[in-house]
Order: sequence, then structure tokens, then C-alpha cells
Amino acid sequence: TCKKLESKHDLGYVGQVTHVKVDPILQALDNGQMPILSSTASDDLGTCYNVNADNVASKIAIALGARRLVYLSDVPGLLREPANPSSLLSSLAVNEVQPLKDNGVISAGMLPKVNSAVDALKAGVNRVHFIDGRMPHSILLEIFTDQGIGTEIVHS
Repeated sequence: TCKKLESKHDLGYVGQVTHVKVDPILQALDNGQMPILSSTASDDLGTCYNVNADNVASKIAIALGARRLVYLSDVPGLLREPANPSSLLSSLAVNEVQPLKDNGVISAGMLPKVNSAVDALKAGVNRVHFIDGRMPHSILLEIFTDQGIGTEIVHS
């Protein structure tokens, strides 16, 4: 469920997640199914809202007690220099995130992703990964190799 996002400007039907119903997700998993979830939610009156997909992923990971959260994007991960793919930050501690935001290294479209990742880490998720979903086998390469291919943020 969600509520209308409060903002200086009326954003229309944009909401923020207030509760995740885990039972349908767990039931699908127990039945060997892969749940596919959209980034829409309804409020208590049934009004449907668009909600930020990164926040939805974070809230679901928190509600399920997930150990890892993986974000797939069209960039290799967090980059020290946004125009330079070779400036990939392969691993960060959560306490290193704020200075990178303050210095503008993490900005624009990566801000909501990173903010939701930090929320997940603070709520008990062990690791959050940012990887390039365009790369074949990217999840396997990130999770099951020593070096990985994207950025992971961990507690320390």
C-alpha cells in the first residue's frame, strides 16, 4: 500500500510505499513461481499511484528480510566520474556514501537508487549491488565471482 507523496508541487498520482504485503510474494515463491512486481500501489481508498521502483525494491527487500538487494541499470555501477566507466567504485561501506553525495559523485538518477539502498542496509539488508543489466550473466558475475562487475555497498 502507499500514500500520496507530499511535495511542494502537486505531482499528481505519485505515491510512496507505506506497507508491503509479503504473503502473496511468499506464496508465489513457495509455489516455485517468480513474482513480477510493478511500481504501482494503491492507497487505503483504492486509488492507484505510481511509486518509485527503487523504493519499491528496497521496501520489498526489507519486508522479506532479504540478505541482498540487486539493482539492474544501464550503467556499470556507481562511477567516481560519471562519464568514465573505468572509474567504477567496486565496493563501498555505507558510511562512505554520504561524502560521495556531498561531493556530487552520486547525483541525479543515482540518488534515489542509492538512497533506497542505504535505507535497505539500515533496515537489515546485508549487501546492495548496482550492476549493468545489459551485460549477459551480470547477476551471476556480480554475486558468484570474487571481483564482481558492479558496485556493492555493505555495512562496513
